[in-house]
Amino acid sequence: MSQIALPLTRGAGAGPTKIVLGEGNAHVIEALQRPENWPFRTAVLTGPPRSGKSLFARWFEASGKGDVLDDAQAMDEDAVFHRWNRAQEDGRALLIVGGEPPWDIALPDLRSRLGAALQLEIGQPGDALAAELMLSLAAERGLPLAPEAADYLVPRASRSYLTIEKLVEAIDRLSLERKVPPTLAVWRAALEAVEGPDEPRLL
Repeated sequence: MSQIALPLTRGAGAGPTKIVLGEGNAHVIEALQRPENWPFRTAVLTGPPRSGKSLFARWFEASGKGDVLDDAQAMDEDAVFHRWNRAQEDGRALLIVGGEPPWDIALPDLRSRLGAALQLEIGQPGDALAAELMLSLAAERGLPLAPEAADYLVPRASRSYLTIEKLVEAIDRLSLERKVPPTLAVWRAALEAVEGPDEPRLL
């Protein structure tokens, strides 16, 4: 498991500054490092909520390897189409970040062009990536979360990036409210707060 630090200054509320790489997303960074290999020098990045799509986009843009169109799925399709054309005219690589697939595109010209681009989809995290991400998010918050916490929580939690983020937030909040370090009792309370009461899971 490895991490990539973003070459950006972190301000208050700026969010994570590291990309945690694992079995669900390592292929993305490999592709972003070689935009010259992309069909029409265009790639479309999609994935589930909070999976790091914008972090990858920030890394790519900061690397100077090309331009980024973030949250393109929420944009007017004509605007996305014109941005694709401009990138072709400029000879610049373009990373287009959408949301969670499938991305239903009504404009035929845009659908054909993005269909011909390199498709990069971030998958849900496996055990190792989920554990590493949990510890990384805790470290970003200054939360002293032991590896044993990930060992306990990952098998019991729903497997999604959003759930992992909510669990870390809940642990941090409960530790502050109770004025105690994040021990087993706090892990269990956070799991119940995020996933709902389910006694077999909490054993």
